[in-house]
Amino acid sequence: MRASILALLKDRPMHGYEMIQEIAERSGGAWKPSPGSVYPTLQLLEDEGLIASESEGGKKLFALTEAGRSAAEEGPEAPWEDASKGVDWEALNDIRQAGFGLMEAFGQVWKTGSKEQREKALAVIGDARKKLYLILADED
Repeated sequence: MRASILALLKDRPMHGYEMIQEIAERSGGAWKPSPGSVYPTLQLLEDEGLIASESEGGKKLFALTEAGRSAAEEGPEAPWEDASKGVDWEALNDIRQAGFGLMEAFGQVWKTGSKEQREKALAVIGDARKKLYLILADED
């Protein structure tokens, strides 16, 4: 995360959310970091004096300091590229479609179903989660 933030900020100052979007785009969708990993890293880099922030329209805009520019120059040029190496894009698309389809069906039950139907839907989701973990454990 650290190397990616420093590499992005070599281009221009950015907001945290913008960094998340840039990494996702530059990795071809293989890596979309969570706010829970980006914002603490930004705070750490700021504490270390490698980046500085200023408020802009209620958001923080982050930029490299001189020390940060030196650290960024020493680091990898595009660390997010490793995230997309070896990705089976067809399988990833199939997985996404399956997940979206499941959530769409669940959402429909949640919006229009009775309390009893909602409880059944929650049980199905819970069972599916358990069964997926059993696959990893090589158990039936």
